[in-house]
Amino acid sequence: MKINLDNHPCFSKDACHDHARIHLPVAPKCNVQCGFCNRKYDCVNESRPGVTSSVLTPGQALYYLEKAMEKRFFDVVGIAGPGDPFANPEETMETLSLVHAAYPEVMLCVATNGLNIRPYIPELARLGVTHVTLTINGVDPETAGKAYRWIRHDKKVYRGKAAGEIIMNEQLQAIKELRENDILVKINSIIIPTVNDHHIHEIAKVVGDLDATTQNCLPLLPVKDTDFGHLPHPKHEDVQEIRKKSGEHIPQMGHCRRCRADAAGLLEEAMSEGTAGLLREAASQPVHPGEERPCVAIASNEGMLVNQHLGHATKMRIYRKGDSGYALDAERIMPAPGRGDERWIEIADRLKDCFAVLVSGIGGRPNEVLSESGIKVMQVEGLIDEALRGLFKGEDLKHMAVRKGGCTGNAAGCA
Repeated sequence: MKINLDNHPCFSKDACHDHARIHLPVAPKCNVQCGFCNRKYDCVNESRPGVTSSVLTPGQALYYLEKAMEKRFFDVVGIAGPGDPFANPEETMETLSLVHAAYPEVMLCVATNGLNIRPYIPELARLGVTHVTLTINGVDPETAGKAYRWIRHDKKVYRGKAAGEIIMNEQLQAIKELRENDILVKINSIIIPTVNDHHIHEIAKVVGDLDATTQNCLPLLPVKDTDFGHLPHPKHEDVQEIRKKSGEHIPQMGHCRRCRADAAGLLEEAMSEGTAGLLREAASQPVHPGEERPCVAIASNEGMLVNQHLGHATKMRIYRKGDSGYALDAERIMPAPGRGDERWIEIADRLKDCFAVLVSGIGGRPNEVLSESGIKVMQVEGLIDEALRGLFKGEDLKHMAVRKGGCTGNAAGCA
């Protein structure tokens, strides 16, 4: 297939009418907190980045794609969150590899903030990724830093100008390296009144000089409970003037539909109920261990039953699959109660080699933090041996799901 601007719906206004795309939502974690983004809300009628109805594992994503392809052909398969693909590099690269092997004829693309993409660019090119979208909101450290509450880079958190300098340098270098690998680059720039609306044309000049392919100047969509939620929506005439001025440096995209992380179909179409049903079906498929996450963590009072709430767990039992089944690998001490989100983030880090966590109970926020870290949370009760036999065989655990008081976790689809 010839790869150019004419056959990708996000790079070509003409292509958006007859080239369908599908996004695989396999990247829940994010390494930045944008001032305009809130990923907590999901309305089926809401179309904006960061929103998805389900998060899939790479295996579930391939299942979903196979079922969706039976109904219609998708020219483009992309990963666009709901977090950032390269805050979830293992899941992202495994998914791209699976899709490339199964459908070598489709175009692959990713949408990212660019903070951690550079180590993966050679492999992206090898896998046939042809289009990358980078969101760049400033090309000087002061302005770039204002777009983010914080960024996380090399396990450190940065704010303000320091954050802006790091992410700006990473983004601009990423453009160079992507183009050196013959990958086309679209730049998304959010027009944020009083923050960078005076600066968008400078972004256009810099990225144009670096041989970026096109720029998409998007007016801020004020979202509830965000730093910029109180700002006004930019006026249409102001947006047009910004695009005109920026167009002096780089071709402009004007047909963006603010795709969800689970978007599917033509840009002008809402996701069909049939495709939405396939997404839910895929999310209910059994999870499987992978090379990066071969273990299962279990909260247990005595070591025989899954019978402990995560909030009460002082240690977790870690099981690893082996040639002859599975075995207890370790008992890991968990952080002491308190400290709010810091505790849950630390627990997620200590369980980063686990593809699943089995607990008898879990609160909404820790469930969210662990899920965003790529860990499948299952709220079940019963014998550990029974749960592990089913889990490592790829079976669902619905018969063990906790029923009392509803399900706040996930037992192979109970969400």
